Amino acid sequence: MELDSLKVEKIESQIQPLEPNKGTTFFRTCFNGLNTLSGVGILSIPFALSQGGWLSLVLLFSIAILCWYTGLLLQRCMDSNPHIKTYPDIGQAAFGRKGRVAISIFMYLELYLVAVEFLILEGDNLNQLFPNVSFNMGGHTIGAGGVLASIILVACVFWVGAIDNVGFHERVFPTLCNSMKDRSQFPKVLLVCFITSTITYGSMAVLGYLMFGEYLKSQVTLNLPVQKISAKVAIFITIVNPLTKYAIIITPIATAIEDSRHFCNSHAIISIMVRTGIVISTVCVALMVPFFGYVMAFVGAFLSVTVSILLPCLFYLKINNVARRFDFELMTIVGIMVMGSFVGVVGTYTSLKEIVNHL
Repeated sequence: MELDSLKVEKIESQIQPLEPNKGTTFFRTCFNGLNTLSGVGILSIPFALSQGGWLSLVLLFSIAILCWYTGLLLQRCMDSNPHIKTYPDIGQAAFGRKGRVAISIFMYLELYLVAVEFLILEGDNLNQLFPNVSFNMGGHTIGAGGVLASIILVACVFWVGAIDNVGFHERVFPTLCNSMKDRSQFPKVLLVCFITSTITYGSMAVLGYLMFGEYLKSQVTLNLPVQKISAKVAIFITIVNPLTKYAIIITPIATAIEDSRHFCNSHAIISIMVRTGIVISTVCVALMVPFFGYVMAFVGAFLSVTVSILLPCLFYLKINNVARRFDFELMTIVGIMVMGSFVGVVGTYTSLKEIVNHL
């Protein structure tokens, strides 16, 4: 499951103040939550099943349960202090400025790598549609589709920000919890979202594995026969999806850089340079490490496990003194941290090993 795209840490990201008695309904919040949890990671789920076997479905369901519970821990942290509104606020409440900086680094790094994954996804699927379009540069064959997608993204970001009067002040969407009319229903929202997403991801994994078995590629769309109309539709949708989300993904990173003391109150040209620089850097990383499945595995194992499982437990124990008493809750949290650490270490090592081997 793509704990990307955005998982509980994205659910608990930045907010905007709401007027009294305003907010989203239960069903609207569920819809927003499902939209948040849905991501391109669903394309690599069949490949993960082909690599890990049927028992990996047990791991999928286990991770979903753990993330649901740690989502509740984050809500409890927010409820402990009315001044806590964002995930970095939780980090600061637990460990001061170091906690805020640490969680911010993890979140922005995850967003950055998700943007890289989008570019890899574009290149792979464009190459699936136009397999013979490429050129040589420095003795290396480069797929023209991926480069073309990257150029289009650079142009689109520049055009929207500089010409369409959108400007460079967009912020991340409000968190689900703080945008609700009745925050007490948030646990039910999490339950509905995780159950639905797990069923969706699990169904895709089983469907893809039954269709292509051990021949599955890192993205199930790469296995589809391009001569079929339905396959072309699926690939085109896959190509369009990153184009619609790429700018949203890099915006928080650019905003954080622009709001730093080095760029505070800087001219709009600086904003254009910052955002263009981010796009160019993601293009370079995507060209150097064009392995969608393994990059996705690294993001999930190292960043998502840390932000979605380990840090919520650690922050909750630090903020809530009562939780440190030796009882069932403490044993549960410690057990989650042990399991999360095991999954994170093994997954990170395996994904980095595969990336290095393929390089």
